[in-house]
Amino acid sequence: MIPDCLMPPRPVAAEVAPRKTLIVVPTYNEAENAPVMCREIQKLGLSADVLFVDDNSPDGTGRILEELKAGQPRLIVQHREGKLGIGSAHRDAIRWAYEQGFETVVTLDCDFSHSPADIPAMIRAVEAADVSVGSRWTRRGSLPGWSLLRRCMTLGGHLLTTFVLGMPHDASGAFRAYRLDRLPREVFDLVRSRGYSFFLESLFIIHVNRFTIVEVPLILPARASGDSKMSLSDAVRSASRVFELAWHDWRHPSRFRLETVRGVRRP
Repeated sequence: MIPDCLMPPRPVAAEVAPRKTLIVVPTYNEAENAPVMCREIQKLGLSADVLFVDDNSPDGTGRILEELKAGQPRLIVQHREGKLGIGSAHRDAIRWAYEQGFETVVTLDCDFSHSPADIPAMIRAVEAADVSVGSRWTRRGSLPGWSLLRRCMTLGGHLLTTFVLGMPHDASGAFRAYRLDRLPREVFDLVRSRGYSFFLESLFIIHVNRFTIVEVPLILPARASGDSKMSLSDAVRSASRVFELAWHDWRHPSRFRLETVRGVRRP
């Protein structure tokens, strides 16, 4: 037996490189919240780029974000021509992330109903999953300060997606982490919604294609400032979209399956 002292040194395992991560924050009239959100994300010390997608906010949110770029080299600001819909902002940002080679994308609202302090937990959750979603229904007292109307709208949406679409996850929230290196980009090409129903439709497509979804229990306080962008009419449109998805999935289930889209198959 060769003495240990004469054995050649064992090779040191190379460290696994962190995945290329993008944090996406759509904005519309968030002049008060956007700079604070930017600072709070920066404080996390994550190896991530931060993308703000502004829909030509009349209150100057886009201009304020441009001014912040000088001191934050990993801050990216995209300006769209107008208010084109929260869903389309997410979809455009995710498409851009694919094009730029990002492997993990985290999305959240700018109004601090989603705490940036929870971003690391969302990222950790997709170590062993394809998507993580922030859940409002797995922890008691998760909606402090919410109005009765907003609670009822949110709970109603959750019950609809659970019983009509057979999807038990919190499907209407924007706080998510996606593993783009596991999700084919065609998943998002199948999504047609441009408004709030983007969230339930995209998660439904991920769900029926049997990708792994995990929930991260969160506490979501009411907005820090400003007004909610979601109206009663938005909630009604989202509810009707649930029934449309169920109908189309019953009549034409291939519409939402990757096996029928450009030859792409579930890995």
